[in-house]
Order: sequence, then C-alpha cells, then structure tokens
Amino acid sequence: MQKKKYSPWVLSFLRWFDSSAGQAESVPSGSIEIDWLRIVPFLASHLMILGVFWVGWSGTAVGIAVLLYGLRMFAVTAFYHRYFSHKTFKTSRAWQFVFGLLGNSAVQRGPLWWASHHRYHHQYADQEEDIHSPARQGFWWSHVGWLVSRENFFPRTELVGDWAKFPELRWLDRFDVVVPLVLAVLLFLLGAYLESAAPGLHTSGPQLLVWGFFISTVVLFHATATINSLCHMVGSRRYQTDDESRNNWLLALLTFGEGWHNNHHHHAVSTRQGFYWWEIDLTYYVLVLFSWFGIVRELRPVTEAVRRRDRIDGNASL
Repeated sequence: MQKKKYSPWVLSFLRWFDSSAGQAESVPSGSIEIDWLRIVPFLASHLMILGVFWVGWSGTAVGIAVLLYGLRMFAVTAFYHRYFSHKTFKTSRAWQFVFGLLGNSAVQRGPLWWASHHRYHHQYADQEEDIHSPARQGFWWSHVGWLVSRENFFPRTELVGDWAKFPELRWLDRFDVVVPLVLAVLLFLLGAYLESAAPGLHTSGPQLLVWGFFISTVVLFHATATINSLCHMVGSRRYQTDDESRNNWLLALLTFGEGWHNNHHHHAVSTRQGFYWWEIDLTYYVLVLFSWFGIVRELRPVTEAVRRRDRIDGNASL
C-alpha cells in the first residue's frame, strides 16, 4: 500500500508536534530556504516576552526565570554538548535520560538532533560545509538562520548511531515539543496556585509563564547561540586550530564555560573547557561535584601535553 504524501505546508504544521513527519521523503538540498510555517512557534516565543508589559514582574518570577536558565543551561552544556556530542564523561542510562529530558526543556530540539549537528560542525568547522560558520555565512546565519532552514531540520542520524539505539532518546527527539509544553503548563499552574495561596509573593499564572518560560527560554537560546556566532568572531586565540574559534571570558560566564571555545576546538574530548584555574567553567565544577556522588564518572582531563601543544604564543609554560 502506497504511503500517503502530504503537501509541504501540511508537513510543516505536523512537525510542530512530530518532528519526524515526512523525514523519509525529505533530503537535505543544500538550500538556505526557511520553513516559515514550521518556525511560527519559535517566532511566537520571542513575541511573548512582550507580555511582560501586561504581567509585570516580581522577585518570585524573576528568581524562577534565573533558576530555570541555570538548570537548563547546565543541561545543555553538560549533557547536550559535553556528553551527547563529545562523550567527555560517562553516566548511567537513567541519568542520561533525566538530563536529556531537562536539556529538551530548553527548547533547543532533541538530544540526537543537537549532537548530530554539533558533530557535523566539528568535522567542518569554518569550512565551506560548516552549517553555521560566521566566517562563511555571516553573523545572523550562524546565530539563528541555520536553525530555521529546511536542510537542517532533521537530525543527521548517521552521526549519532551510538545514541539512536536508546528508544527513550529517540522519543525525546521525535516529540521534542512535549517537554517544553509540560514545563510551560506547570509554570502557569504554579503561578495560579501561588497567587491564591501566597499572595505576598505577588505573582500569577501569566507572570510565571512569561518570565519562567518565555523570557528564560529566549535568553537561554541566544546565550547558547553566541557560541556558534560570536565565539568564532570575538575573543582571543591561544591555540592554532583549523578554524576561527576564540576564547571569550564574558560568554564563558553566560554559558557556564562554553565561551572557552578555542580551548574546546583544540581538544574537544576534554570535560573541562576552562583549561586554567582562572578560566571559570561552572559546568565542569558541577560535573566534578556530581562525580563525588556517582552521578557521572570518568571525566576526561586536560593534560599538560594538551595545554602546551600548538600554542600560538609559543608559551608552553602556561
């Protein structure tokens, strides 16, 4: 029996809920065409931050927004990046799923999609094939444009066969909208409850939804995206790499250590990206703490040989 084919517009709508819709019949074309219908929720999430003018603010709402930024940034940097993309440490299957789920709540797609595109980036960093190089396509494409193009919508499954064997990760990847929706609903319900149960906190359902979900998520997205864009444009280069990666201390603070990007491209399999004590790497510190409790194990170190190799300044004593 022949499988029913849908129009591109119908498929774009279906992918709001099932990101695998039409995957078998879709082949990356190399086009930079933007799938406008598919990205309506992405655009709407940015517009929703304007809701702050109606819901106001409170210490409770801002605090929850900051807390969720921190939790989800850690999940993205520690697990989406250092674990799923580079395997810089090990953990159990249960914790793998827990942090995959928390990373999914950041609204940066599923773990297989994230890891596959990041692995592809490392194969061709700042070369013609790189999907988000500011040196090749400019700032805006590297920051956000590549994410909304048709050719980059599906995961590059051939690069993540190691993770595709886990059905729970495939489910997170396919239905990547479920966890964010649950988080948004829970925040609204929590705000509504606190409005009646603890009026002294001066919050409400709409306020927690705007601050805890939309503002926190949008800021988190753009902070993460600066590593693709600004960290290949602004900062210092300690190591001679075959790309334009740079270390940027400010972005390292915003992204819990990801801003030490030249270090990372020099030695991507290290758990630690801040190679020296003065290079603050909050994600690494938390992972060390987790290792004390057995949550993670076998963190890959930065050796002295790695620190000294291929230095641009030739100073092997640092």
